[in-house]
Amino acid sequence: MRKVVLVTGASSGVGRALCQRLLEEDDGLHLCLACRNRGRAEAVRAALLAARPSAQVSEARLCVPERRDHAQPAPEHRSGALQSLFKVIHVFSTAEGLLTQDDRVTAHGLQEVFATNVFGHFVLIRELDPLLGRGDSPSQLIWTSSRSARKANFSLEDFQHSRGQEPYSSSKYALDLLSVALNRNFNQRGLFSSVVCPGTMLTNLTYGILPRFVWTLIMPIIWLLRFFANAFTLTPYNGAEALVWLFRQKPESLNPLTKYLSATTGFGSNYVTTEKMDLDDDTAEKFYRSLLELERHLRATLLSTD
Repeated sequence: MRKVVLVTGASSGVGRALCQRLLEEDDGLHLCLACRNRGRAEAVRAALLAARPSAQVSEARLCVPERRDHAQPAPEHRSGALQSLFKVIHVFSTAEGLLTQDDRVTAHGLQEVFATNVFGHFVLIRELDPLLGRGDSPSQLIWTSSRSARKANFSLEDFQHSRGQEPYSSSKYALDLLSVALNRNFNQRGLFSSVVCPGTMLTNLTYGILPRFVWTLIMPIIWLLRFFANAFTLTPYNGAEALVWLFRQKPESLNPLTKYLSATTGFGSNYVTTEKMDLDDDTAEKFYRSLLELERHLRATLLSTD
């Protein structure tokens, strides 16, 4: 039986690179591209099959908020980064302050960044629940978190971050909590969860911070910084390193409190490093229960309006 791998955000960036690298690892798996745009998904599927004709690649269209990562540059951090080499190292290696997000409330009354980065994926996992951890081999969930996931930016009382200024960081810390809670509740039935950070990559998101020609001008500086900050993976292909590494592992052997980070040396070699997540089981469990309650409330609201 083929191993089934579902990749969200598969039409671009690290999601697309992951699909390419997974088929390089094993073109006998069944790869499912979960995307918003059907046309882009079909184009990616055709490209993947052109390179790996024997692969089995399908599509699944996801319904998510209109804007995915509505990120904007933070001018005060950007100018500081260009003026100070040490600020560049800190900002780009941790992503702290590199992006701010223009959050808003969705039609369903949710904060958009939270709904897109956390809740939508949680609901997807809930829908897939009958299929996860039910077979002879374990099921594995891998969440794309970030080095910018900060405990200080998350509040259990305001987990959607409606009153804060760092919705991106809050949402990524929420993913860390969710992963720990899922392991606590479902390891015994064969479902295991991990989180990764793909590092700093040049994607459509980062090109929205600075124009492409500016990136071209500062690229020599970035290449130099890679000798001091291993988070500069630069390309989605490199950023997928930790994801592919986890794909090779036995999920039951992984530490649920560890975040796996894609890293690249100054000479361009990819490797995986780790860090311990700054969280506790009690907060993770309370957050998980809050998500379940929010899901029940939303489903009841939707049924009442049908």
